[in-house]
Formats: sequence, structure tokens, C-alpha cells
Amino acid sequence: MGAFFIARPIASIGERTNYSAMQQEEAEILALKALTYLAGLDEMMDRFAALSGMALGDILERAQDPEMLAGILDFYLSDEALLTEFCEAHEISAEAPAQARTALPGGDLPHWT
Repeated sequence: MGAFFIARPIASIGERTNYSAMQQEEAEILALKALTYLAGLDEMMDRFAALSGMALGDILERAQDPEMLAGILDFYLSDEALLTEFCEAHEISAEAPAQARTALPGGDLPHWT
């Protein structure tokens, strides 16, 4: 599938954000970076599409939907290898995606693990 353009501006890869008190906009930016990264991994993107039940075109169409972005972060948080690879590639802490997830819809739900 390859990378794609997102109309919303995305912070540069090397830019560091303070994720300790992440706001929804910052969380969305991180999730958009995650989606862009995922789009470059054909097999993983296909896996996300299959697990979400969404066609690839629908995923791209909903790229700015906070609920879909939350799903992207959930996908990363369920795969430690993918999460680690993404965080290293973007030079962010491994905790940042989980912190971002709490700022998106459904992120305030209790964790039972």
C-alpha cells in the first residue's frame, strides 16, 4: 500500500512532544504518525484492516476520525514488536502511545489487566 498523504499537518518525526499530560490533538497527531507508519507495512496494514473489518480505503477515509485513531493505537498496543519498532523509528518513549490512547475516545475506560 505504501505511505499516503494526510491533509492534517503532522509534527516532524524528530519533534519531541511532552506526552505526560497529552491533549486529544497531540494524541491524534501521534496516532496519525502511527497510521502513516502502518501504511508503509503492507502485511501489518492488511492485518489491521482484517481485524477492524474495514476496507483499506475506509481506513484512509477515516484517518482524521478520533475513534478510528484510537483503534490504530489499540492495534499497536496489542503488538509489542510493532509498538517497539514504531517508537524507535520515531524516537519516542514506549509509553507515549498508551498515554495518547487515554486522550482519545474510550481511553478513559478501566483496564482490567
